[in-house]
Amino acid sequence: MPNWELKHCCDHDQSVFIVTIAVFTVVILALWRTVLLTPFKLITVFLHETSHALACKLTCGDVEGIQVHANEGGVTQTRGGIYWIILPAGYLGSSFWGMVFILASTNLLTTRIAAGCFLLALLVVLFVAKNWLLRGLCIGFIIFLAIVWLLQETTKVRILRFVILFIGVMNSLFSVYEFTRVMPRNLLKFVLALVMVLHGELFGVSYHLHSFVDPFTLVLLFSLKNS
Repeated sequence: MPNWELKHCCDHDQSVFIVTIAVFTVVILALWRTVLLTPFKLITVFLHETSHALACKLTCGDVEGIQVHANEGGVTQTRGGIYWIILPAGYLGSSFWGMVFILASTNLLTTRIAAGCFLLALLVVLFVAKNWLLRGLCIGFIIFLAIVWLLQETTKVRILRFVILFIGVMNSLFSVYEFTRVMPRNLLKFVLALVMVLHGELFGVSYHLHSFVDPFTLVLLFSLKNS
């Protein structure tokens, strides 16, 4: 039987981890509308748009470009793929990356792996970016993470885990903020896309069933399809 009691929670490391997340949350909320958080908000938008791009590629579509704008908005230009999967991938992706970075920060090895994968993603997007703001953002964070990692390995300034944790908390909070800010508009798009998919499938089923009844039904359905 699993033990859900919290009598022996928490040890020193767990307490530090929980307090650090709480402190980061308060700091992020307090500085949300200041320029100090702008680079981290833009990199969060980058991960949001990257999630759209990954969903597009996983559903056999093509990514034509990614843009991140100074107003903290972004655009992922795609062709093909499954639209009703691509559309919500941004919010789900932000939550997913937040979870990944937060969990990775609990161990130095996983922190290094997360930082390495993040650097690789920045390098890849650097070559598909469609505007100079995103290119500059990628270059800036590549340099920033490289310096932090170098300090981690060569000095006593070991803050790589905290940087990864901060990015994770930022992504988690940003996903909630974006969900409440623009989700009503995108929810309508998602519902419409899903209705179109279901309508197409239902029409296809009815088409094949009725086509066996008589030629008149076949002609009628063909006319409705092209109306």
